[in-house]
Amino acid sequence: MKRIAITGAGGLIGWHAHAWLSVQPDTSVVPVPAGAWEDQDRLAGLLEGADAVVHLAAMNRGDDDEIYDTNTRLAGRLVEALERSGATPHVLHASSTLAVGEGGRETGLHAAYVRSKREASDTLNAWAARSGGRYTDMILPNVFGESGKPFHNSVVSTFCHLLATGGTPRLETDADIAFLHAHKVARGIGDLISGEGTAVWRPEGTWISVSGLLERLEEMDRQYRAHFIPDLRADFDLDLFNTYRSYLYPAHYPVGLTEHSDPRGTLVEAVREGNGGQVHYSTTRPGFVRGEHFHFRKVERFVILSGEAEIALRPVCGDKIVRFQVSGGEPGYVDMPTLHTHNLRNVGTGDLIALFWCHELYDPDAPDTYRQPVERQAETMS
Repeated sequence: MKRIAITGAGGLIGWHAHAWLSVQPDTSVVPVPAGAWEDQDRLAGLLEGADAVVHLAAMNRGDDDEIYDTNTRLAGRLVEALERSGATPHVLHASSTLAVGEGGRETGLHAAYVRSKREASDTLNAWAARSGGRYTDMILPNVFGESGKPFHNSVVSTFCHLLATGGTPRLETDADIAFLHAHKVARGIGDLISGEGTAVWRPEGTWISVSGLLERLEEMDRQYRAHFIPDLRADFDLDLFNTYRSYLYPAHYPVGLTEHSDPRGTLVEAVREGNGGQVHYSTTRPGFVRGEHFHFRKVERFVILSGEAEIALRPVCGDKIVRFQVSGGEPGYVDMPTLHTHNLRNVGTGDLIALFWCHELYDPDAPDTYRQPVERQAETMS
């Protein structure tokens, strides 16, 4: 069993890394809580026997002195705990293109962060050299994705949050920026741990101007609110769309659909899209449950055609369950957010008929479907 510790597991990259690594075979993920930094014995115990430590805990907003002191202190305490535990794992440290003179200037807002990241890298690299451990400095561009904090992690998070909540994003400065989705970082971390490793990893992002980014997200918002799924055949567009709709969940759902009735009966348009995906339907007997899985990339829609159902969702690595009561008598849809395990339960007395749409054709060699039950001694919210 491979043991991987993650500091900063509650952050943007940390959540995606935790989710991805947790579904890898023979892998145990150990999140390092914030309180462990103040207790060296506890921290050392969490690191003991680790094959890899993914160091993501950091401060990137606030007072310059506090940013510098926090990030250098965390690196120093990590080294102390490793030496105390006697562990010599592969340490992977999240740095930034800013720290190597790319993607920005070492002045103003970023100066303290740049200095602290460079010194943290030196501290961890020196530990690896004297201990026999492995070290990788991950030089990352602007990382975005589901669970990113608006006005903190990325301008993508800020724009998506404002669009999803009815705000008006404003373009304050324009520049070309390289953006990288957090799931791609998570997969890269897994590859680095499983492979021979490298001293420096610099994944490439997608370059786009901030103004071009805003225009693309505004068009996605316009189309989705008109019940149209935008063209998601480009990976970057899929990453942006999944990030955008994560800020709509759960308040936006379920979304009502329009019934078109005449003497022949009723017609309801369930999906309008430009991707070439697939649609299927199922019947479910009373009391039975479908689903109990999650996806990293798929866009998936549930529509109840007949019967009574409950759709339940829980974030991967989290406990909070959200439940939607849906009925064929009131047509509507719920789109499944990525990194949320979900199920569909027949809560009626007759057969449940449900329609499912996915933006891509099913590929048995790469199904992007990971089994995980929704119920996990979880707290429930309505």
